Amino acid sequence: MTDIMTSKVQVSIDGRTVEVDRSATVLAAALENDVFIPHLCHDPDLIPAGVCRLCFVELDGRLVTSCNTPVTAGATIRTDTAAVKETVRGAVELLLVNHHRGSLDCDEGEACELQKIARFVGIDEARLRRLRHPDRNLAADTSNPFLEFDPNICVLCGICVRTCDEIVGVAAIDFVQRGVYTTIGSAPGEQWIDSDCVSCGECVVRCPTGSLSLTDVEVPEREVKTTCTYCGCGCGIHLGVAGGRIVSARGVRENPSNEGRLCVKGRFGFEFVNAPDRLKTPLIRRGGVLEEATWDEALDLVAEKFSVHRGASFAAIASAKLTNEENYLIQKLARAVQGTNTVDHCARLCHSPSVAGLVQSFGSGAMTNSSQEIGDARCVFAIGTNTTAAHPIIGLQVMRSIRQGGKLIVANPRRIELAQHADLFIQHRAGSDVALLMGMMRVILDEGLHDPQFIALRCENFEAFRESLARYDDATVEEKTGVPFARIAAAARMYAENSPASILYAMGITQHTHGTDNVLATSNLALLTGNVGRPSSGVNPLRGQSNVQGACDMGALPNVYPGYQKVDRPEVKAKFEAAWGVELDDAPGLTHLEILSGVTGGRIKAIYLVGENPALSEADATHAQEAMDQVDFLVVQDIFLTESARYADVVLPAATFAEKEGTFTNTERRVQRVRKAIEPVGGARTDLWITCEIAKRLGAAGFDFETAAEVMDEIRALTPSYGGITYERIEETGLQWPCPGADHPGTRYLHGERFPTRSGRGRFFPLTYRPPDEEPDDEFPLVLTTERSLYHYHTSTMTRRVPGLELLRSEELVEIHPQDAAALRVATGDEVRVTTRRGEVVARALVTEVSPPGTICMTFHFHEAPTNVLTNAAYDPVAKIPETKVCAVRVEPVG
Repeated sequence: MTDIMTSKVQVSIDGRTVEVDRSATVLAAALENDVFIPHLCHDPDLIPAGVCRLCFVELDGRLVTSCNTPVTAGATIRTDTAAVKETVRGAVELLLVNHHRGSLDCDEGEACELQKIARFVGIDEARLRRLRHPDRNLAADTSNPFLEFDPNICVLCGICVRTCDEIVGVAAIDFVQRGVYTTIGSAPGEQWIDSDCVSCGECVVRCPTGSLSLTDVEVPEREVKTTCTYCGCGCGIHLGVAGGRIVSARGVRENPSNEGRLCVKGRFGFEFVNAPDRLKTPLIRRGGVLEEATWDEALDLVAEKFSVHRGASFAAIASAKLTNEENYLIQKLARAVQGTNTVDHCARLCHSPSVAGLVQSFGSGAMTNSSQEIGDARCVFAIGTNTTAAHPIIGLQVMRSIRQGGKLIVANPRRIELAQHADLFIQHRAGSDVALLMGMMRVILDEGLHDPQFIALRCENFEAFRESLARYDDATVEEKTGVPFARIAAAARMYAENSPASILYAMGITQHTHGTDNVLATSNLALLTGNVGRPSSGVNPLRGQSNVQGACDMGALPNVYPGYQKVDRPEVKAKFEAAWGVELDDAPGLTHLEILSGVTGGRIKAIYLVGENPALSEADATHAQEAMDQVDFLVVQDIFLTESARYADVVLPAATFAEKEGTFTNTERRVQRVRKAIEPVGGARTDLWITCEIAKRLGAAGFDFETAAEVMDEIRALTPSYGGITYERIEETGLQWPCPGADHPGTRYLHGERFPTRSGRGRFFPLTYRPPDEEPDDEFPLVLTTERSLYHYHTSTMTRRVPGLELLRSEELVEIHPQDAAALRVATGDEVRVTTRRGEVVARALVTEVSPPGTICMTFHFHEAPTNVLTNAAYDPVAKIPETKVCAVRVEPVG
């Protein structure tokens, strides 16, 4: 008997009674019970289509396609009747004739699922010869650097088309032509490279016949499960190894952060590990020239110089590319050995306002919810984030929300790709986010769309916040944002009326002189509507690098120890003094920008720079270059001789993520394993080993670590939110902090019962609109904003050593609106000179309506046109982040 209240039903499959999920299809039920039914077009991630016609079964005596037929209680399913066999055999034969031109032998070998099915159903050559064979021979499309398409062995199952539409949300390909000429493509006669394809390879991994395949595949001898080194999504990957080299990458299906899916960088961006110009030996500057040296020579010199520059004259800059364990050791070296809290990293340049703002309002500066939950949100509000380019796998969750009926609001100065999918797109002026968000909140409050019960029970300072909204009347908000207020009001209603609603933001919110206020505005909005402390809601800053969350967690910041324990609190200072056996400084140190200014001001004499490239990444980069040139002693620890390393007195060759053990903490607070796949190249060493060696040569105790696991043991002993995280517990799947004890399961979403503030309540903040530091004028009449390309990462140290990525985006482009281009008499491809008060660069123009009139846009990936020479180093007074998202520029044609 089946209980209608349960989620299970009983069915009979080939005479065997089994219990299956009520929601399962017949095919899923059979496969779950080890009964194979031939199928080509089925994929568990896709909506069943029944296109290939191979999955026929008899259901209660009638033939049905099993992939799109749901089970029913008491059903009798037969996969082995004569009718089923004959029907499936005929369908397989028709596919084989088109795919193999009448042959059972496929050049794709075991990669061809159709060949396996042919064997299973018992096809023979004699039966195939009686069928008419196609006489066409179409050219394969090899235009994309990572994948190729052979239409001659395509059986038109459509799984690639559905993948690109349903999962990726790009719909770059479809069925083209008609009848016997039907094939797959973006348009008749158009090559793959010219389509909207984002080269993620998701279609390739699902293609059942090998018609879509990867280019220049090298079969790995073994695979190692690890975590991707690129953006903060934290995707699980299997790195393939052959001959001591990394030769492939594929997604880990069981990883909850990506569920096996990868973007173009995650799947194909590993080639930098094998690059011939990797640093393989230490370098010491002698007579103005960097020359090869031994490790002993280099480390002894570093220790000698660091020993005379202790205290306030020393600075360490850690990295979001390093593991948690390595960042922990760098901040420990700065504090416990060098006697200073002057340690920072690139989060200062991207998400320091997230920490500064969300700690004030929520008590914690991290993403409140999990990546998977975004796909279940009834509304996603993406503001200041180009999610599909900078965080592509989280972008897939946004697409999932849309497919499930969720609303999407996009607010961005640029008409980004995500705007094409939005229910409502707001193209506001760069830097007007506070006015936009506060205006939305006034509508929500005026129309009674707020959550008074949540506010009363779980919030504080509401009345002061309510009073501050009076400053944001319709006319003021419209004037500041450049957006009709009716559109802003519509966005407010859409967000407030569709709960749970999830706010996503990135550097479009943070990289401003009022970045902390922007973040506080997002937290105000979530508190006002009760969209925090529950699944699929919250405020979710999307971290830009693989371990930027972890580097912050580890205390690679000048004002906090690991776990955000403040350096100026006596009880915290005493705790770390007892653990490390030294006396510590209780004064917060200098930030990233202040370190470089401290050099030119004469305060900072020695810098330990690990895995960062300020020569390209710092706002007003010319000043950063001058500081590195002037500092008495600069040590750069990296995998390549970067633009910054060229200023160094000592260069130390480091290992990549594929050559070491450790952990990364991704944007959703998930701590995951990084595993060694190959040995470090040449004489390179792990950052863990290098930092410990420096500390020991400085005479320090507490750096005798043999493994990364030992470092993690010390981390969790001192960091309450990591207290229950061990390598054994995260061997298969990571854990999300806070995880305070060995039995704690980790935390999927934050603030479910209380906020970790002194009062236990979330706090509202009144906010005053402040314009950007620079606004257009007669001399500099346009605004420059910055972005990231899908195909590159940070200063491109890694991605420009991947030939395919370089082919897909090989140079800096100045996005300019047709209206401005016409006024300047500039066309796409023309060289233009972009000038600010700080410098100038030359690059080619890209005339596009993505950027609005009056605004141009550039990335910071290309050293030939270093965009950050232009950007403004004016900074947020709280978070000390420079305003790289807005500055005034002049654009002129070259020649």
